[in-house]
Amino acid sequence: MTAVDPVTGLLLGTRQVLSPHFDARPTGQAPELFIIHGISLPPGEYGGPWIDRLFCGNLSAVAHPFFASIEGLRVSAHALVRRDGSVSQYVPFHARAWHAGVSEWQGRSACNDFSIGIELEGADTEPYELAQYRALAALIAALLRAYPSLSADRLVGHSDVAPGRKTDPGLSFDWTRLRTELAAVSGVDT
Repeated sequence: MTAVDPVTGLLLGTRQVLSPHFDARPTGQAPELFIIHGISLPPGEYGGPWIDRLFCGNLSAVAHPFFASIEGLRVSAHALVRRDGSVSQYVPFHARAWHAGVSEWQGRSACNDFSIGIELEGADTEPYELAQYRALAALIAALLRAYPSLSADRLVGHSDVAPGRKTDPGLSFDWTRLRTELAAVSGVDT
């Protein structure tokens, strides 16, 4: 069973690639919202070290023509689910990852303050893999057990908190599939 250590904020038994791009949440603020993202680097390509390097601040601008356009970007996420369902963690879940940017949810701005950002390796127009839905559901279930402030009905896309600016995880993301997988691993209906 996937598990999170609530003291360290780390996902047990998973690959850790800790990013310097994070800071503390506001005092007393616990995570309350899941924001699902989609990412591929370069766009439309999967695998390779590029997402790790972006989130760790060492992506070479000369490694690919697209990378020059994001040179110096200081971003991260709490976790990434690759196409094969493997998970990497970049930021402890109790800390503030820099994933949502200018954002608002239900009248509250600065969503990084109160959310957990989970990236899925993919593109807006391409279906995500079943292995990703299963790994994402297991991760969310573990987070629900570790952080009572979270709720399974608070799952949104990046496009929901930054409409007009962001489109991920895209129309190809199957929210029903995620909810079905989450119910199967946690017994929680969303």
